Amino acid sequence: MNDEAAIPAQPDGQGTLQAHFQPEVAADDIAQVFHLKRAQPLLHVFTALFHGGIDGVLVRLLVLRELASDSETSAYTRADINLKLAYLLPESLETVLLRLRSHHLLAWDAQQGVYRVTPVARNVLAALDGLQRLGQSEDEAEMGFLLSQVAGAQAVGGVSADQLQHLLGRLVDLTEEFGDAIASGSEFRLRSAQVKWNMACDWVEKGSQIMRAITQDANADAATHKAAQEIGRAQSKLLNMQGMFSRALGQIERQRVHLGQSGLSTTDIKRWLLQHDDLAQLAEGALEQPVLPLFATPAEMIDVAETELLSARNQDGPEQGLPPGQDALMTDGAAPLMPLDLDDWLQRLSDFSHPGAAVGAGMTASLPVHESLLPASFALASYRASLLPLLGGDAVDASLAGATAQLARLPIAFVPTDAMIALEDPHVAAISIASLSLDPFLRLSFDLSLDLTPDPALASASTLLSVLKNADE
Repeated sequence: MNDEAAIPAQPDGQGTLQAHFQPEVAADDIAQVFHLKRAQPLLHVFTALFHGGIDGVLVRLLVLRELASDSETSAYTRADINLKLAYLLPESLETVLLRLRSHHLLAWDAQQGVYRVTPVARNVLAALDGLQRLGQSEDEAEMGFLLSQVAGAQAVGGVSADQLQHLLGRLVDLTEEFGDAIASGSEFRLRSAQVKWNMACDWVEKGSQIMRAITQDANADAATHKAAQEIGRAQSKLLNMQGMFSRALGQIERQRVHLGQSGLSTTDIKRWLLQHDDLAQLAEGALEQPVLPLFATPAEMIDVAETELLSARNQDGPEQGLPPGQDALMTDGAAPLMPLDLDDWLQRLSDFSHPGAAVGAGMTASLPVHESLLPASFALASYRASLLPLLGGDAVDASLAGATAQLARLPIAFVPTDAMIALEDPHVAAISIASLSLDPFLRLSFDLSLDLTPDPALASASTLLSVLKNADE
């Protein structure tokens, strides 16, 4: 059996390390490339063990572990190897021995004709055994192997900054993981993270002595001292998360819902359900037919009945649509009655305001107000009475346009009283005692508004009226 995997041929220029880098970047200028090139012999050892499929890897490790596990002898003849690994096919065993010897995991002593396990092979197996053992333990924090490497290197005086950086990276990863668990608000995730946090704290306590020894070591370089100090700060940050866990769990405890007086909570039910892989199996044999719970109160029943009644009524009734069109009502365009009545009453008052016209009509200079308002209906009389305060109005009202402005310009004074007078009228039973009288000053102002042309006689009359008024005052 040939476990050598065929490596595809690379195109021209792609088989070198430089082919994987940018053209302007030299591979030898990268610090990590230098360290990896320096460790090429060890990398070749791992290539010999782990190159190819997993089945070939298992067979190689099996042969190497069987040979290295015998502490009674360090040399094996081919007959010893065939006897020790008799459960393997001869062709497969031959292929594995050839691969291990070609990569310096087994040394062939031609003078004595024996195989020996090389020190490099024993170091690789020890590292793999330690990693495998710690991986199978309950180290959920996954810090044991990293810390053991640092502790072993410190014991022999060869701890490096790279080993400390690996441990620091793991501490940072754990801190972020615990922070995400706290932010999630999930009780199960919090409790799982708290268990891992407790184990990580145990490793932190074990590693604190190692970190103190490294920081106090005068022979350690600056990079190692700096990495150890950063690890100390990361450990402190990790230890300070105890309060955060306590607060988050306390808040969840306050929000926990209990089912009546049974003592069970939603957390207990969820934990019990998580123990079952198939929740559908819990219902087998428990229910013969689906249960349809119906919850109805009088209020809901009334709403349903009303909805059904209205929907049935709408279906039985005529189709809802726009009403048919109708012609607009025709009007004769007649003028409103009130403006016509106002014009008639305004004409009567205008006739009263001219002394010559009043004397010719048998009228006096004073007139009771009910004689000017009546005869008329109650509505018309009320309308006329509402316009009486406009008589003898000020200059602002008289300067406007319209019938009401003409009423304000009439030389008539309206004099009301608080007493009432009874009338023999079919529409108005009583009215306030008031009178309409001509005012000479308003009369003069009315005449001036009719003719603004200067007249000597009019000016003399105006002067005479002013003298009389002053003398009267």
